[in-house]
Amino acid sequence: MPKLVKFGGSSLADANQFKKVADIIKSDKHRRFVVPSAPGKRFGADNKVTDMLYGCYEAVCGGSDPQTEFKPVAERFNKIISDLGLSIDLSKEYEIICDNFKKKAGRDYAASRGEYLNGIILAEFLDFNFVDAAEVILFDSYGNFDADLTDSTLSLKLGTLKNAVIPGFYGAMPDGSIKTFSRGGSDFTGAVAAKAISASVYENWTDVSGVLVADPKIVLNPVVIERLTYRELRELSYMGATVLHEDCIFPVRSAKIPINIKNTNDPSAAGTMIVPESTEISDPPYIITGIAGKLGFSTINIEKDEMNSEIGFFRRILTLLETEKVSFEHLPTGIDTMTIVISDENLKKSPRLIEKIEKVAKPNNMDVEDGLALIAIVGRGMKNKKGTAARIFAALSHADINIRIIDQGSSELNIIIGLDGDDFEQAINVIYDMFILS
Repeated sequence: MPKLVKFGGSSLADANQFKKVADIIKSDKHRRFVVPSAPGKRFGADNKVTDMLYGCYEAVCGGSDPQTEFKPVAERFNKIISDLGLSIDLSKEYEIICDNFKKKAGRDYAASRGEYLNGIILAEFLDFNFVDAAEVILFDSYGNFDADLTDSTLSLKLGTLKNAVIPGFYGAMPDGSIKTFSRGGSDFTGAVAAKAISASVYENWTDVSGVLVADPKIVLNPVVIERLTYRELRELSYMGATVLHEDCIFPVRSAKIPINIKNTNDPSAAGTMIVPESTEISDPPYIITGIAGKLGFSTINIEKDEMNSEIGFFRRILTLLETEKVSFEHLPTGIDTMTIVISDENLKKSPRLIEKIEKVAKPNNMDVEDGLALIAIVGRGMKNKKGTAARIFAALSHADINIRIIDQGSSELNIIIGLDGDDFEQAINVIYDMFILS
């Protein structure tokens, strides 16, 4: 069975990285379908091509000359072509892009051209077929991804080809206009393509040797998670782990295709294997699988006597949030209390939200606290393991860190804690030390 291999921006940042990618693909005859991202940073102070394209498009829309603004982008791609020794000429493609920028084709179109051009170059370098994602990754007229139509179209197209390069990150609306996924959407394209070809595995190549137990910017040299489930990855991705786009789990999960996170710069490393069910893998080496978290949350604390017996109380609050198009993270409750945990970003969407909650809830008391951070401790190994929560709380207490919120579902897959943002990094290190280093 074929493998679907996706390479991130750091893996295709320059010609040297292209050569590493080609060696990886050629080392396994089953790696026949490839999804590339746009070139990423070559060094710390460098620019990602996608950011360059956004800037170029905005300048052109502001009246600047398209050819002048696009020149640095063209030079970036031309250098890759030259350094690879290819004879391909993309000048006509550049002209088309500049003309469409002038016609204000849209930010989605502008952003997608990095993947599009990189895909053409990679296909030429590998001697693979090039398949424009706009022909096979499809959205409906409302801009929603059309999973069924994409799956049938992509399966039919790729079923006729021995190999192919399909650019990530974008597709097309029914009228042919370009539509992109959110940042990191090339992961999602890879997952969709893996499902379409019934891949034996979806290999996602990046610049780290797998999913790490914790953020390496916070914890020094965290260990790699050897194996985890889709559900664990979903929890970690949602709470801030950024190795893999969180939505990419869904297409491969339905087809029960495993994901292997691999390092382009260290291809011999095993990486992280992500599987559909915990029954498919052995017991984890640690009680917890990973730790992830986010800053920037607030709590709306509502107190009202006999809240629990007031029919429709919670419904009124939730209906209001729905009307205001505001989503919440968690909803811890007591007999006479209710706390809405909400991101600061979502809170800003409705400037009068507090006033409206007071109107429908008629509370005895209500206040808002900001500066909250959320941390998720995730792991299938926690299930039925006595004392896990106690160890977390004891470790944080010993470090003089106050826990403001505790939330745990009946699945016992994760424990969510809320604490002051100033304690965020120390808390993650304390929990890591307790479960990984102890």
